Amino acid sequence: MIDTNPAERPASINAGARTPKAITVAILAMGGEGGGVLADWIVDLGEHSGYYAQTTSVPGVAQRTGSTIYYLEMFPEAAVRAAGKEPVLALIPVPGEVDIVIASELMEAGRAIQRGLVTPDRTTLIASTHRVYSMTEKTAVADGRVDPAKLIDAARAAAKVLVHNDFARIAEQTGSVISAPLFGALAATGGLPFSRQQFEEAVRRGGVGVESSLTAFAAGFSAAGEPRAAAAGESEAGWPKLGPRLHALAKRVEASFPPASHAILLAGVQRLADYQDESYAAEYLDRLDPIRDLDAQYGNGDFALLRESGRYLALWMSYEDTIRVADLKTRRTRFERVHREVRTGQTQLLAINEFLHPRVEEISDTLPAALGRWLLNTGWARRLVERFTHQGRVVETTSVSGFLLLYFVASLRRWRRRSLRFEREQRRIGEWLAQVTALAPEDYALAVEVSECPRLVKGYGDTHLRGSRNFDAVMDAVPMLRRAADGARRLKKLREAALADESGQKLAEALREVSA
Repeated sequence: MIDTNPAERPASINAGARTPKAITVAILAMGGEGGGVLADWIVDLGEHSGYYAQTTSVPGVAQRTGSTIYYLEMFPEAAVRAAGKEPVLALIPVPGEVDIVIASELMEAGRAIQRGLVTPDRTTLIASTHRVYSMTEKTAVADGRVDPAKLIDAARAAAKVLVHNDFARIAEQTGSVISAPLFGALAATGGLPFSRQQFEEAVRRGGVGVESSLTAFAAGFSAAGEPRAAAAGESEAGWPKLGPRLHALAKRVEASFPPASHAILLAGVQRLADYQDESYAAEYLDRLDPIRDLDAQYGNGDFALLRESGRYLALWMSYEDTIRVADLKTRRTRFERVHREVRTGQTQLLAINEFLHPRVEEISDTLPAALGRWLLNTGWARRLVERFTHQGRVVETTSVSGFLLLYFVASLRRWRRRSLRFEREQRRIGEWLAQVTALAPEDYALAVEVSECPRLVKGYGDTHLRGSRNFDAVMDAVPMLRRAADGARRLKKLREAALADESGQKLAEALREVSA
């Protein structure tokens, strides 16, 4: 979709200028997205259309596989002949002096705006609305994702002309890479003084993947003038569609639970059936029956208690363990996704190496409860296991032996209910739900806040240990908060403090304030 800054109307670059100036283009792309190919197409386009053209690139570091800035300048040969001297073209973009910015991902558009490369009186910004999350977003204790709507609003305000759509989706649908639909979007903006045919000829001269690139080019050209696809983080309306095996559970949700909770509960049923089995998904609904009744009696009609309890109960019941990790790593869909991402050809072989470092605690958690406790409490047994596991190992899941090893671990799912970890997690889940049901009649708002506390527990290994420790500390404060008039507000403050940092320092400070 093409958005024009209300303060400016689109105009041809340098129209009416007395002194010819170079056309400046900056491309911000990540590794493997074809940013270099896109730059080469633009250079070829300029050189075959009567322009001097130059491109440089500045590779980035390990930010989401490396972000590179490609910078291009083009100068009309006619002006060079008239002046009788060669133009001096810059090597890097200068803030406020860039005509066109192309961002292969929404955060890259934000980086361009932050660097001052996008200006409302000059710049045409072409951005793909999909997201590739940064390490800071992935490693945040809470939801660290940047709001895509805010990024789009900032782009709209910063640019003279904004073109935004999910060009990564278009590339996937057309069997190409994102550079091709972005090139098509560039042609649609009219930001460069060349015809669509000239753009397409540049692709043909490239000589590699011509047909798929032209198909993606045409799709990008059309998409530039269409309403944008949903940005990352936005979801289509509608409930999860459950298969025949879960038909009875889906009917139960629709018949026994309020519509406000259907989307979350159906997603929970789907997740838990995939995690364990249909019986486990049914237990999930059994646990929510009393929550539903309490919410109907003491809530305000929006069923916030049921929805939040349903959300975090599903996540907690599908905790990450070695069985789950092995299961996900050996699924056909994962191998297919990796093949798509690295774009392997039919004559190429792909090797996937998994770096596994199971600790004694994780091994004992997978064992039957009695055997797991024995391993944890027996010194010589612990030392023996640590001797063979302390360095970790690399497992190649694309080899027969590596795949069968993880496949065996994944097959232990049928015995998960007997494991030490299952026993411990089910006990803790029961204690949490007991708190929620006890609080609902006396302080509904506090019960809702307690229902959200399991979001502190996530991941595995050290991350899980820290989260569990913070969860226990927050829950230990609940009896004291039950006597406070603003207990819900205080508990929310504690939870936010626990999510603010991994060290637990802010939580400790918040606990001291609450107890003061």
